[in-house]
Amino acid sequence: MKSISKILLTTIILLAFLACKAQIKNAQSESMKIYGNCEMCEATIEKAGNIKKIAEVDWNEDTKIATLTFDAKKTNVDEILKRIALAGYDSETYLAPKDVYSQLPSCCQYERNAKSLVNKESEMTASVSKTDKHDHAAMPIQNQEILQLKAVFDNYFALKDALVKTDGGLASTKAKSLLAAITAVKMEKLQADEHTVWMKVVKDLGVDAEHIVDTKDPAHQREHFIPLSKNIYQLIKVSKQESPVYYQFCPMANDGKGANWLSKENSVKNPYYGSMMLTCGSVVEVIK
Repeated sequence: MKSISKILLTTIILLAFLACKAQIKNAQSESMKIYGNCEMCEATIEKAGNIKKIAEVDWNEDTKIATLTFDAKKTNVDEILKRIALAGYDSETYLAPKDVYSQLPSCCQYERNAKSLVNKESEMTASVSKTDKHDHAAMPIQNQEILQLKAVFDNYFALKDALVKTDGGLASTKAKSLLAAITAVKMEKLQADEHTVWMKVVKDLGVDAEHIVDTKDPAHQREHFIPLSKNIYQLIKVSKQESPVYYQFCPMANDGKGANWLSKENSVKNPYYGSMMLTCGSVVEVIK
């Protein structure tokens, strides 16, 4: 009798899965491990990942395996896992922010295996660095966190300087370096606040950087430099800086709507107009 009930239950689940897949166009399925403990975790994970007619998540409490079914033209595995991480649940790709995890009910606070791997790597690397202080490859993880974001910021500033010169070719080259720096960031090694913001902005950072790479027209590059600067601003606000960063604003840019940018210098050098109106703008915030 029990075996019959089990077969019926399996059949019902399979039919429900097939019905869900039929509702989602261009459906693809992937299986991913997502950490959690109980039925409450299941409800939160699935709610975070689900989007009506676009994505459906089915998480198994026993195996910790989630089946992700999604419209491949409208979303992807990364986007689904990001939403689940922001709800407090680690996968083997994205880690939940510490503050969100800590707010989960006690019964839902699973053992953070993915996080412990990062911590072990940090301890091992730090140990190696003690034996060879001159070996840059043995740099502690904390320093690596700073350096990987520093590369993003430094390449952004180099791109800004190219737009100040109204040099489309140079801007394209610097944007290519920026894109490489963005791609190289290992999100799991970022601090909690940086991690949360990074998940929100990384896709748009890449899109705008790619647009600037693909053209040598300064006017088109500047259109994408506006949202790029907004997202870099969000990221730099939660990152430690070795020296002050100046958030500047030009009221004339963006067809009179105004636009911001970031600079390592207090003096204004406008990337939206270059020599036409080099000093148009002002410092609206100093980020330390």
